Amino acid sequence: MSQRRRKLLLGIAAVPALAAPAFAFGQSMSTAQVNTTKLAVTDTEVTVGQLHSATGTMAISETGSIQAERLAIDQINAAGGVLGRKIKIIQEDGASDWPTFAEKSKKLLENDHVACVFGCWTSASRKAVLPIFERDNGLLYYPTFYEGLEQSKNVFYTGQEATQQILWGLNWASETKKAKSFFLIGSDYIWPRTSNKIARKHIEEHLHLKVVGEEYYPLGQTNFNSLINKIKIAKPDCIYAIIVGGSNVAFYKQLKAAGITADKQFLLTISVTEDEVLGIGGENFAGFYSAMKYFESLDNANNKAFVVAFKAKYGPKSVIGDVTQAAYLGPWLWKAGVEKAGSFDVDKVVAASPGIELKTAPEGYVKIHPNHHLWSRTRIGMAQADGQFKVVAESPDLIEPNPFPKGYQ
Repeated sequence: MSQRRRKLLLGIAAVPALAAPAFAFGQSMSTAQVNTTKLAVTDTEVTVGQLHSATGTMAISETGSIQAERLAIDQINAAGGVLGRKIKIIQEDGASDWPTFAEKSKKLLENDHVACVFGCWTSASRKAVLPIFERDNGLLYYPTFYEGLEQSKNVFYTGQEATQQILWGLNWASETKKAKSFFLIGSDYIWPRTSNKIARKHIEEHLHLKVVGEEYYPLGQTNFNSLINKIKIAKPDCIYAIIVGGSNVAFYKQLKAAGITADKQFLLTISVTEDEVLGIGGENFAGFYSAMKYFESLDNANNKAFVVAFKAKYGPKSVIGDVTQAAYLGPWLWKAGVEKAGSFDVDKVVAASPGIELKTAPEGYVKIHPNHHLWSRTRIGMAQADGQFKVVAESPDLIEPNPFPKGYQ
């Protein structure tokens, strides 16, 4: 890791705090009152964990989450902390390896006794740590859009689940882009495979359209020539891509080299944000579409303040993607839950959290559903050569999270 990247990930810089729900209740309560389960809480500090891939193939995607969570924690600390206590961070590197995620989560919960963890990116990493969080009654804030089909007392999902992202995006592809045939592509692990299972069912059984191909490749794959040949033979109206991490760089560069560009081919992805485009190169992705709940270019006051603060801390060339923004929500939602509960105890924070609203979210507004997911909108962004996205469509209303949709399981 470069010295500059290390400083970005580990440095704590003072930045202006965004407004957040104010829960004065319990600010002067003793540690014995607000911590009855032996968490790492003192009269002046509360310790939390960060567990993302700072190294390996997923670092291209997870670095933004690390940065956003630290920005939120800096802002919370600058505003007085949580129940009058400053947040201390213990950061662990999952290193793009699922057993390592499990090992590090056990350390954070059982050795460090952290009050909560902000972490994971892939569903494989989340599935690896979930049994440990449930066994040890830990609390995880998970930021990535994912396949759904999961709900846990011990997890708050600040990204979107499939019905919010996949279904609305496919409807848009059919109605607006008139796509009738789809070629499904994914990295070979649980999120892309389950998401494409849901996508296939929606395409074939609800939209009554065709899937003309479905292919998967290992994480870290860098040769996509055979896939590109299959796409050329199938001639789909829409390439539906769920390739993750560093493999995106090779895939989109090879796609362009093979002459498959946006002026000739409609492509919709649910896995490429501004973070990935930074590695891919805007010139290699321009004109393709992403379905997300957040883009850096969103024009609202909350987002403008967030972008200014993020770039002040991480530099003017830094970018903010969907998962980065969702990661930023985690510390704020945890703070709101703790202060509403008047306690750091996991059970009390969990009980207090449903119904909490964050009106200052960069995406505009979020609210915690009883199923631990967030109400949110879905948006379609068209990639620009400069690496940003132009929002071309938006769901008219907030979409209720439904992680167990009937007929898609």
